Amino acid sequence: MPPTPLPDFAAFNYARELLVQQAMGVLGIWALLNLLVSGYHVTQTDARTAPHYFHQMNAAWNVVNALIAAWGVLRASPRTAAGFTLAQSQAEQVSVEHILLINAGLDVLYIAFGSWLKARAASSQRPERFQGFGQSLWLQGGFLLVFDTGLYLLYHHYAAQLSLFS
Repeated sequence: MPPTPLPDFAAFNYARELLVQQAMGVLGIWALLNLLVSGYHVTQTDARTAPHYFHQMNAAWNVVNALIAAWGVLRASPRTAAGFTLAQSQAEQVSVEHILLINAGLDVLYIAFGSWLKARAASSQRPERFQGFGQSLWLQGGFLLVFDTGLYLLYHHYAAQLSLFS
């Protein structure tokens, strides 16, 4: 059986960077949908209710997500990445993987903080605020945990392939 041919290094780097760019597009779509839905609902809910605070937090959270997504899409450059040297490609692989793992750890903290807020709601003078903010952190942290972990797993497949080029 003949050996499996190595993939083209430029195409490899292009595909890997394209994955990141597309993932940032997914994050941007998530952010825009949340901004539209929660932006509408924050104006339609009573300010003394948990749903109002839920939507308020979602809108604020997704302004940040939208900025991160826009920055990520603009920063990602598949054509430039296609010209990476092996050392540049290895450094990029490690950097992106570290960022995704740190983000996943932060996502767990967001979910835990949401749980803390919901537990604290019972003893608060404004339980609806803690309840709504906590629920929003569950939703946003949960989505981001799935997003960051999923992207890490997809991106990590390139690490094994990268070793073929060295």
